[in-house]
Amino acid sequence: MLSILIFFLCFPSVVFSISNCKKIDLPLTAVGPESSTFDSWGQGPYTAISDGRVVKYNGPGVGYVDYVITSPFRSKRECDGTNNPELWPKCGRPIGIAFYFLKNQLFIADAYRGLLVAGPNERLATQIATSAEGLPFKFLDGLDVDQLTGNVYFTDASSVYTLRQFAQAVAANDASGRLLKYDPKTGQVTVLQRGLSGAAGVAVSLDSSYVLVTEYIANRIQKFWLRGPKANTSEILVTLEGRPDNIKRTPAGNFLVAVTIQNASTQTIVATAVTINGVGNIRQSVSLGPPYDNTSISEVLKFRHSYYIGSLMADFLGVCN
Repeated sequence: MLSILIFFLCFPSVVFSISNCKKIDLPLTAVGPESSTFDSWGQGPYTAISDGRVVKYNGPGVGYVDYVITSPFRSKRECDGTNNPELWPKCGRPIGIAFYFLKNQLFIADAYRGLLVAGPNERLATQIATSAEGLPFKFLDGLDVDQLTGNVYFTDASSVYTLRQFAQAVAANDASGRLLKYDPKTGQVTVLQRGLSGAAGVAVSLDSSYVLVTEYIANRIQKFWLRGPKANTSEILVTLEGRPDNIKRTPAGNFLVAVTIQNASTQTIVATAVTINGVGNIRQSVSLGPPYDNTSISEVLKFRHSYYIGSLMADFLGVCN
C-alpha cells in the first residue's frame, strides 16, 4: 500500500490508549483475520481468515474450529493454513461476514466467490450472487445485515482490480467501487452507489434509515440514505487523513472505524479505532498499543465489554479491553 498520511484529531481530550490486549491464535499458519462476528446466541467470535475458512472460537480450551468454507474447489491439504494469493481463487478468501439473527444465517462477502450464505448446519456456503447490473464482482469486501429487514448491504471495492491487485488500485486512485444491497425476499441485487474509491466497510444505522460506507482510497466515509426525504441520495459524512477500513455499529448506535495511520515524521504505523456518530462527529480516538505497534488494522468490533481487532497482517485475533 502507499504511504498513509498522518491522522490528527482536533479533540485531544477524547484520545486514549488501549493496551490490555490478548491474542487468540489462528489455526496453523493462517493469517488475516479481516472480519469477525457473533451469532444470535452470542457465541463466537466467528472469524474470516486467509485460507478460505470462516472459523469459530470455542474458548481457550478448544480454540478455533472450522465453521464454513466458501469454495467447492477447496481442499484441506492444499488450502489449510495458506496465505498464498495465487490460491485465493481456488480456496476462497472470505472478507466481510455478518449473521442474520432471525434465521442464524451467516452472510459472507468473499473477494473471489461473491456473496454467499450459510445456514446453521451448512459447511459449504451457498453462492447467491456474483454480479450486479451485468457487471461481475471484482473484489467483494465489507458486509452488514439489517436485522429489521433482513437486507444485506455489501461493497465491491473495485470494478477493475482484484484483491491481489489492490495496491495498484490505490496507486491509480481507483474510483470504480460500488455499494450494493441484496434482498433475500426477491433474490435481487441492487446497486445503490457507484464511483466509490476503495469501497471497504459498510454499517447499517440502528433505525435502518441509512448506511455508512468507508472509502479506503479517498480517506472518507459516505452516508447513503435508505428512508426519509433524502432516500436514495448520498453525502460525504466525514473526511479522514488516515485510511478507513471496516466500520461497525456499536450497541449505542455510534460507529467504530478501523483507521490505519502513518506518522509522517517517524514513518511508523499507528493503528487507531475512531468512533463517530451518525452526523459525522468524531467522538473518540483509541490508539491501539501492543500487539498492534506498527501494524495496520482492518476492523474494530465492540462486543459486550471487549474490542475485537482484525488485521490482514496478523496471525491472531486481538481482544482488547
